[in-house]
Amino acid sequence: MKVLLVGAGGQVGQELEALLAADQGVTLLACDRASLDLTQPQAMAERVQAFVPEVIINAAAYTAVDRAESEPELAEAVNALAPGYLAQAATQVQAQLVHISTDYVFDGRQSVPYREDSPCNPLGVYGRTKRAGEEAVIAGCDRSVILRTAWVYGAKGKGNFAKTILRLSQERDHLRVVYDQVGTPTWTRDIAGAIAQILPHLGPDTYGTYHFTNSGVSSWYDFAVEIVALAASMGVPLTLQQVEPITTADYPTPAQRPAYSVMGCEKIADLLGHKPPHWRQSLSKMMAELCG
Repeated sequence: MKVLLVGAGGQVGQELEALLAADQGVTLLACDRASLDLTQPQAMAERVQAFVPEVIINAAAYTAVDRAESEPELAEAVNALAPGYLAQAATQVQAQLVHISTDYVFDGRQSVPYREDSPCNPLGVYGRTKRAGEEAVIAGCDRSVILRTAWVYGAKGKGNFAKTILRLSQERDHLRVVYDQVGTPTWTRDIAGAIAQILPHLGPDTYGTYHFTNSGVSSWYDFAVEIVALAASMGVPLTLQQVEPITTADYPTPAQRPAYSVMGCEKIADLLGHKPPHWRQSLSKMMAELCG
């Protein structure tokens, strides 16, 4: 299977590249931001036409949620327009497309897990551009899978919540973390594994939208407390004395976050034949890797 991976330099992209490169049945072309500019439609089309992949995986995104409020054009170029161009390019070579999206397409006002067909109502620029990207994929390629995930963290790539909390717990004695936003921390390696497992099943019966997160429910506060506890148990020297729970109102940000981001993953569990691992289990594995 010939696979073109877009966004290979990101958190999920690096895990996907490592996983797919080790698969003897996959011929992989992995492109990061330096080797494929997502703001250049012609460059994307030419790369697809030259490689003629059977599957394109789009793991690229503009994910700076707060900065997107002041950089809407760049967020739109990467999150909304580029997926549409990739979808069109996929259709031209009869490739299948797997596109990664986000819980931010929802407004967080539900109190039960979001289903794939729950109404979308993004709150900010990031969410709106990601939803526009989903719509562009659906319009441009009828051989596509959209995989929504949430609260993504991992050992690879740039900063994320887990890495930030670990760093701050070695620099400060007190942290304030929001407790009234609820979702599910999701390990990049589990996302990559799910995508790798989906690839052999791609076809008319499996095209569509899926939700994939780890199992269980957490607040950002719960997530932070678990990170600190795991770091301490692994012998990481910490200066932190207290993690204080605060409200969203106590920590204003340029972008509004969904208060409830729990997503139902029954559909993908049926496809894969198993439920995603619990977030605490996956976090423990990632922390062991990160803390060595």
